[in-house]
Amino acid sequence: MSSPRGTRVLVLNSGSSSVKYQLLDMQDSSRLALGLVERIGEESSRLKHTPLTTGDSREWTGPIPDHEAALKAVSEELAKDGLGLDSPELAAIGHRVVHGGQSFTAPTVIDDAVLAEIERLIPVAPLHNPANLTGIRTAQALRPDLPQVAVFDTAFHTTMPESAARYAIDVATADEHRIRRYGFHGTSHAYVARATAKLLGKAPEEVNVIVLHLGNGASASAVEKGRCVDTSMGLTPLEGLVMGTRSGDVDPAVIFHLMRVGGMSTDEIDTLLNKKSGLIGLCGDNDMREIRRRVDEGDEQAQLAFDIYIHRLKKYIGAYYAVLGRVDAVAFTAGVGENASPVREAAVSGLEELGLMVDGELNAVRSDEPRLISPEHARVAVAVVPTDEELEIATQTYALVGSNTRQ
Repeated sequence: MSSPRGTRVLVLNSGSSSVKYQLLDMQDSSRLALGLVERIGEESSRLKHTPLTTGDSREWTGPIPDHEAALKAVSEELAKDGLGLDSPELAAIGHRVVHGGQSFTAPTVIDDAVLAEIERLIPVAPLHNPANLTGIRTAQALRPDLPQVAVFDTAFHTTMPESAARYAIDVATADEHRIRRYGFHGTSHAYVARATAKLLGKAPEEVNVIVLHLGNGASASAVEKGRCVDTSMGLTPLEGLVMGTRSGDVDPAVIFHLMRVGGMSTDEIDTLLNKKSGLIGLCGDNDMREIRRRVDEGDEQAQLAFDIYIHRLKKYIGAYYAVLGRVDAVAFTAGVGENASPVREAAVSGLEELGLMVDGELNAVRSDEPRLISPEHARVAVAVVPTDEELEIATQTYALVGSNTRQ
């Protein structure tokens, strides 16, 4: 493959009924446009497009029957701004792919063999990989001449040692069914770990970081010298921290109990743990802003939900401190991590003996920039680092295509 003529990368994140996209120019990592198509397959489909050269959003609703129609609509909107998919400035399309299993440890140029492997992994990612595949195939049909690159959520975590990646179940059974801990949110963890090192004025290979990606989905990772050595999500994104609608860690026997005593089916339990648990199961809300409002008004159920959320978070901070041995920074990111100062304060409260503390005034500051919220004398830096998964995907895509390398 020859080096790309252009410097632009289109990043696509294809869900089952949505497509998020951003167009970036990798000369200076600037965003040219971004948008969202949602409710694909419905009469009331919606497209919102924002050209960042002007900042004036355009929005329309109407039937968009499938992903092919969605991407064509995106292409038309981009073309109105002189940024169409037929532009010679477009070097590649980078696709977010949720599950790469053990097969993909780095961004990968997509060919038939890659597509077949992503498809083979559908049983361990039934909600995500099919939609990712649809987006890839649609983009290929629109621009068959253009390099298409898959960037996997799981790739950053493939550096975990077997002691962290293996479950303690029969090895033959685990291997037959590809049961192991894969981890997710990898592009975010990779970006934030590297950005945290930069914030400290050091190279990623010089620092150990605990990254806390706290959104509606939430995960933690232990990053040693730039490499992930443990992460909280496992075979699926259900394991680990308390999340907006997911339970995180539970005793596996809870499932058997619900089947035997509660008479619940496998699908009902799946729905319970993934969509009716976590914060929404505990207090009826999965928006941390609303939960904190209720806490401030004395709502005991909201307070309990918050306390359970923080308790689990502290356990993982402590566990990953032990895994790393030395921690240089704890970095909060994603919607809750970046914006909920009470969560950050509560998560490190009582951990002063581990060198963790926050400065109240610094913690209260709202900013879109990476920043330290720990006092100068703190032994471990506590940081807020806004994540940028789209930039990470674009960076990895352009580096791969531009370096004339195939994985």
